[in-house]
Amino acid sequence: MPLKSKSVSDEKVELHPRNKHRASYEFEILIKSCPDLANFVIKNQFDKETLDFTDPLAVKTLNKALLIHFYGIQLWDIPEGFLCPPIPGRADYIHYAADLISEGEESILKGKNVKVLDIGVGANCVYPLIGHREYGWTFVGSEIDLLAMRSATNIVDANALSKSISIRKQRSSTKIFMDLINPGEKFKLSICNPPFHGSLREASEATERKWKNLAKGPKMATDLNFGGKNAELWCEGGEEKFLKNMITESGQFAESVEWFTSLVSKKESLSSCYYELDKIQAKEVRTIEMNQGNKKSRILAWKLQ
Repeated sequence: MPLKSKSVSDEKVELHPRNKHRASYEFEILIKSCPDLANFVIKNQFDKETLDFTDPLAVKTLNKALLIHFYGIQLWDIPEGFLCPPIPGRADYIHYAADLISEGEESILKGKNVKVLDIGVGANCVYPLIGHREYGWTFVGSEIDLLAMRSATNIVDANALSKSISIRKQRSSTKIFMDLINPGEKFKLSICNPPFHGSLREASEATERKWKNLAKGPKMATDLNFGGKNAELWCEGGEEKFLKNMITESGQFAESVEWFTSLVSKKESLSSCYYELDKIQAKEVRTIEMNQGNKKSRILAWKLQ
């Protein structure tokens, strides 16, 4: 894995060294790419330009600007209420995944022959967009929500990326790889950002705590600044059960995927994941730590052959 820089002025040194978002946002430049962003730029108590990150529309417009300026994605939008992920964090996953699959190689693996499966691509389609622009990888994104699937497909088509990114319907909410990977199909990598919470109530309570901490008062779950529909935010048993199911099912696809990976938001979920990986006799297991400001998460990766 690459070493992180010790000290870089005005940079978010905790992000991956190849992450284009290590520097502070240069709003003047971003506004040139997306003029609508000017409507949301404000001055903080230090007289520095920033955004109100509790405003969903401000966050979405920032995403549009970042995708245009750094990745050449000219047309991007999501339906109201769907997850609007922070671009820097999503880019970090992609860069660490690139390191993972490139070990033992002279350079980072790039090009269309690197095929990646994104489990739960979402309405935003962000992982495939960044992964294709940064490394030229091809992607298959799975989705159970029809509206999210339609949104992701529209983004792909609007940016003429249909030869590099395809979206597939996963018809069963209880299956992950089954009925999705075609016979004989092979992927270098699978990625996933699993549902975090175990119930709608848990998701709502977490959102309310977040808003109280921001001194904004109680809000409903639909008022998340990054949004998120039910299937994106929670599933029965939460992140831990989802990951255990993913690991168990991955055992049937050892010849289809070289490296299985997933984000793991809760550190306490890891022990049960390691137990399940031992049960399926994973050949190799990695835990890659990531730091994004005040948020700490990790990528769990496993290889079966």
